[in-house]
Amino acid sequence: MFSNKDEIAILKRLEKLAVHNDPINPDLYKKYDVKRGLRNANGTGVLVGLTRIGDVVGYELKDGEKIAIPGRLIYRGYNVEDLIKDAEQNKQFGFEQCAYLLLFGELPTKEKLERFTSYLGECRILPENFTEDMIMKAPSQDIMNKMARGVLASYSYDDDPENKSVGNVIRQCIQLIARFSTLAAYGYQAKRRYYDNKSMFIHNPKADLSTAESFLRLIRADKSYSRLEAETLDLALILHAEHGGGNNSSLTVHVVSSADTDTYSAIAAAVGSLKGSRHGGANIRVVEMMDELKANVKDWSSEKEVSDYLYKIARKDAYDKSGLIYGMGHAIYTISDPREILLKAKAKELAKEKGFMEEFELYNMIERLAPSIIQEVHNSDKKVCANVDFYSGFVYTMLNIPRELFTPIFAISRIAGWSAHRIEEIVSGGRIYRPAYKNVSPERDFIPLANRK
Repeated sequence: MFSNKDEIAILKRLEKLAVHNDPINPDLYKKYDVKRGLRNANGTGVLVGLTRIGDVVGYELKDGEKIAIPGRLIYRGYNVEDLIKDAEQNKQFGFEQCAYLLLFGELPTKEKLERFTSYLGECRILPENFTEDMIMKAPSQDIMNKMARGVLASYSYDDDPENKSVGNVIRQCIQLIARFSTLAAYGYQAKRRYYDNKSMFIHNPKADLSTAESFLRLIRADKSYSRLEAETLDLALILHAEHGGGNNSSLTVHVVSSADTDTYSAIAAAVGSLKGSRHGGANIRVVEMMDELKANVKDWSSEKEVSDYLYKIARKDAYDKSGLIYGMGHAIYTISDPREILLKAKAKELAKEKGFMEEFELYNMIERLAPSIIQEVHNSDKKVCANVDFYSGFVYTMLNIPRELFTPIFAISRIAGWSAHRIEEIVSGGRIYRPAYKNVSPERDFIPLANRK
């Protein structure tokens, strides 16, 4: 057995060895025309598939050049703004209709929507003994990790887990869409009990509630929430439900599904992708950055003080020294992110109700000042706009949702899009993803063990 000191020393030597042998000269990517991150030289994504599920529009291509246009988010051919307006006019929570549309490709009638919503409600209750055996007995400090394990554990509670017929996959996906909010809420409660030494509250889901209402009820000790709070969370769920097949987690679903594996394996892989700070964890970075800014800027209404600190962040002199002003910029949207515009309007409404207007105005000021500062410091003429992550963390904070649940909320929403992409890959894919990697390491003469030094 190694001592802890010996183990640390060994790991450091192995780390040094790996770092020494794995770096690749960046010039080789250009030499072999490798699309790093599956992106073309002009920043557009490499075209690897076709989809009928969603579209993310932020530019037009004219003679090979990108022309920026106001952003649009399309679900199954419908502008997401129209879905939200319809829900507001009918005084309904819209995420369930959004999920139906993504799964089946058409808008539901009132009767179909009621049946679908009712079925989702019934499926939110986890299988018998699941909570005790799969959540409470193995709590996790990270809720996304707990959700991924919950998805994989669901395989064991499925009577037909390996059946990859479209009908069976639809059943599995609907059940996962319904259960994600419960998995996240219960995973959070287990964390509170075992890692935070706080009280744990396990409430049974109510079938007649929307996804947003159910989640707020499950994470709160008194089970209470306001209509505005539920509407705001419902809006966030709609906006995060789908973002084209090229985002990292949806691509993960396509790649893993193309190997002809089961639904639970494919969705668990997507959860692992979304957990990353470069994907679903970005809004936490925004909130942490704002914490530091608020602590170091005395007058939040002063453009000069705020600008001075943003310059420090951009010049790598403040926050995490990355030079990034989090919540600013997007791979596709340049003039505007439609999700950010819609969420910002709701954020203002919520800020007025909860007494956060001073902070809202600070966010608003940063949104206005940051793009030009980024361009100046980084010597770039690329247009930059605030993305949805800029306001989502602020919204969740006003909803009194703990930060460890920010990314799980993203998953509660995006499971709808993932499910649609899973079904699409089964129906239209038919070929395993197999991209190429160019080996840039020379062949070497083998050295027998006795001759090695």
